[in-house]
Amino acid sequence: MTKNKKFIIVFVVLFCLISGAIYWENFGVPFVGKEKQWSIGIYTGSSPFSLASPPNVINPVLTAKNVKDMEASFVADPFMVYEGDNWYLFFEVLDTNTGKGGIGLATSNDGFKWNYKQIVLAEPFHLSYPYVFKWKNEYYMIPESNEAKSIRLYKAVDFPTKWIFINTLLQGHPFVDSSVVNFGGKWWMFTTIKYNNLFLYYADKLSGPWKAHPQNPILFNNPSISRSGGRVLIFDGRIFRFTQDGLPDYGRQVRAFETTELTTLTYKEKEVVENPILKPSGRGWNADGMHNIDPHKIAENRWIACVDGYRYVAVFGLKY
Repeated sequence: MTKNKKFIIVFVVLFCLISGAIYWENFGVPFVGKEKQWSIGIYTGSSPFSLASPPNVINPVLTAKNVKDMEASFVADPFMVYEGDNWYLFFEVLDTNTGKGGIGLATSNDGFKWNYKQIVLAEPFHLSYPYVFKWKNEYYMIPESNEAKSIRLYKAVDFPTKWIFINTLLQGHPFVDSSVVNFGGKWWMFTTIKYNNLFLYYADKLSGPWKAHPQNPILFNNPSISRSGGRVLIFDGRIFRFTQDGLPDYGRQVRAFETTELTTLTYKEKEVVENPILKPSGRGWNADGMHNIDPHKIAENRWIACVDGYRYVAVFGLKY
């Protein structure tokens, strides 16, 4: 290639870039930054601490494009349960028009291929993190409702699509990602206040009254391990807490901690050796981060988990 041809090619490329930028600035949609595009995937493995994307699954299994009853920006915070030979997946759907989250539902007969159904719970305030669980043959949900400055308990009256508000468990703070577990004859709740402080509460009954643990906050100003990142797991008679690692960026990866001492007076935990449990893949739908997990044992040394992840995408906006 001659020098003249090289010069012409470079000139044309520069001209296109400059003219395109001028057009976007004055008439079109200029680049204004980047945002996280969250999606939901399925992982499998030999333990809840050793999971990966299986070869028979095309992840992500759910994206905002699957949502049919609203214009969605993303889907995230997945939790699932198995009932009557089917899997039911509940997750946050962010409404593009209102900027508020609702709780969506998808179903599957094998846990790998999912069909979006509908929004099953919405409130005037933002909802996310739909912590769904079964207790005494009834299904309950504790979604995050920090805008309402409360922790609210819902019950399924026609599972899985119809839920009613039962009562407020705690109020007065913008509680984030509240996670409950029944262990040792009591209910225990992990919840985060001001994002970096982990609090523990306990009760004799799910409906309360809930009492604050005397060691609160059990973690103070620690963005890497203070915010819940999925279902509290009882495995081999032990309690494990999953947590979002918010450093260096929110939703970067998920770590697990084993509760080694849990009484109404004391709390201790230790990190599992397999950490991090989830981490960004560096490419594709979860290239840049992951922050929620819900693992379920399906056979001896076989686990399935719903997870979420994000990648950064370019954002364009109108000047006028």
